[in-house]
Amino acid sequence: MTVTVPAEWAPHRAMWLGFPSHAELWEDDLALAQAEVAALARALAGPGGERVRLMTGSAAGEADARLMLGDVARIEIVPGAFGDIWLRDTGPIFAADGRAHGFGFNGWGGKYALAHDDEVAAQIARAAGAPLVVHDFILEGGAVDHDGEGTVLTTGQCVLNPNRNPGWTEVVAEAALGEALGAKKLLWLGEGLARDHTDGHVDNLARFVAPGVVACPVAWGRGDPNAGAYDDAARRLGAMSDAAGRRLTVARIPSPGWIDSHEGGGPAPASHMNFLIANTAVIVPIYAERPGALAVQALEYLFPDREVIGLPSRAILTGGGSFHCITQQEPA
Repeated sequence: MTVTVPAEWAPHRAMWLGFPSHAELWEDDLALAQAEVAALARALAGPGGERVRLMTGSAAGEADARLMLGDVARIEIVPGAFGDIWLRDTGPIFAADGRAHGFGFNGWGGKYALAHDDEVAAQIARAAGAPLVVHDFILEGGAVDHDGEGTVLTTGQCVLNPNRNPGWTEVVAEAALGEALGAKKLLWLGEGLARDHTDGHVDNLARFVAPGVVACPVAWGRGDPNAGAYDDAARRLGAMSDAAGRRLTVARIPSPGWIDSHEGGGPAPASHMNFLIANTAVIVPIYAERPGALAVQALEYLFPDREVIGLPSRAILTGGGSFHCITQQEPA
């Protein structure tokens, strides 16, 4: 049976969203991270046109979520068990036929092994009423981006990293993703963002925004730590074509520039590419006012049929990711 993974801009039945639920992980950032996720949930349920299924990972997290969002229309709180909120990576990838595809998860190459993260895909599939197809290799959802026609963006830094699937080559990866997700053509980018514990997830580097059109950052301000990675990705993309034979159009969008890590001593892996395409809106993480406003304007041009909303994501970023990382769409 041929597998098709819809593009993110295709209609959704629901949007899954992880709610910060573990004080021991988020520490002083917990309350603000919860507030940022609550704002995202409200935007998704309102102008985003989504049915939001908000997954909590502990009794305390469920209580906080019900206090903040329990009476908001179109938001359903789904108690569950997870290590943390990164449902893009721990949850399943849904196909057009209603099946959910689950993969091995090893804490981003063994960096963060948390209880229950390897059970999230099964929990979401069960709650969605979707048959779960389990694949025997490691893959995180943030490592791949789909155009809905069989073209998949990814990075060699992550997918070919021996801390995921030792011995994988481009040929082996292409065969595995072709069988599991219906990938007809993989477009290989190189290095991802500096200090990204995911080893270069593509959803921080480049994203499909329409058939044959890929958004990619351009450096903002002096000392942007990822200027080289952005330009390398844009150069590669400009020479590529998709599975349908279209030469790619590359849209450059201002990056956030240098955003200090909360740990100090270096930049955080902040990216406007971690935007989320909802049914009737696009929601963009904002880390600094000026480049954030420019990113919103650029995405308004690329998504004329959707409202583009910028929301703060500095507290969520302290955990290592942003809006796209904590969500997973369930196709209609």
